[in-house]
Amino acid sequence: MRLCFLVEEQYRHDGMPRDVIRQLGAWGHQVDVVWPGRSLIPISESVRAGSHDAWVLKTVSGGPGLTLLEAAAAVGLTTVNDARAIRGVRDKALAAVIARTHGLPVPVTYAAARAEEFAELPPSAFPLVVKPADGSSGRAVRLVESPGRLTGPDAPEQAGGLLIAQPYVPNSGTDLKVYCVAGELYATERCSPLHPGHDVPERQVPLTAEVAGIAAEIGAVFGLDLYGVDVLLGPDGPVVVDINDFPSFRQVPDAVARVSAAVLRLAGGGGGNGTGRGLPVPAAAAPPAPETVPLAAIGGDR
Repeated sequence: MRLCFLVEEQYRHDGMPRDVIRQLGAWGHQVDVVWPGRSLIPISESVRAGSHDAWVLKTVSGGPGLTLLEAAAAVGLTTVNDARAIRGVRDKALAAVIARTHGLPVPVTYAAARAEEFAELPPSAFPLVVKPADGSSGRAVRLVESPGRLTGPDAPEQAGGLLIAQPYVPNSGTDLKVYCVAGELYATERCSPLHPGHDVPERQVPLTAEVAGIAAEIGAVFGLDLYGVDVLLGPDGPVVVDINDFPSFRQVPDAVARVSAAVLRLAGGGGGNGTGRGLPVPAAAAPPAPETVPLAAIGGDR
């Protein structure tokens, strides 16, 4: 099988996806790698029908890789995840509307171009969690205690695009990161980014039926196959505060083998376009391993 991975600069040296790329090569599959942020890409030649069995994206929100993935989808290539699904979760304002429309437990969400606009909300709406609509990895997330904190040295960053604000959900200082690998769900408990002083080591925890059902429904609603969901356990039950395509999969047992096997299955069955959930992913994933195929790069250094 021939695969193309789009890997943006922030993830250039990360274990995910580099270890997955190496694993796929060790299993005898050809993996081409595109670095959207630092390469000249012959896009009209690289993105064409029949060039690859599937394209896989590991990118930051707002990065150039998504355009390339959408181009691959436009010419009929399988993408992992589905390009439309990625677009749906990368814009956090859009994701909130989609999720609430489908009855998922997402906080009421407000949007504005400037943080000070949120001062129009009643004092009862505070504290607010304010973040860029195109943010990722917890970047620029701020807890704003009162309208007066929307300006001044502690004010949220002006992102140049939309900001979103949601009422703060009281919690224990930890949240759950739920990972989905083509239908298989795993959960870890970790320190909430809004409570950095809360010293809790990240660890795998059991999933309740309620949280598992919410995570599975997110995959169905958004059309995702490899994704993560951030869940707070609030006083009124679980609340979804973020959705990520192709996360780090930290604490997932045999993560590299499981994700690698899922990519192959999704690529082989076209499941990367939203039809691959529920596929069994073997713990060791052991296709025959002929001679290792070295990584190839398209249009630039590697």
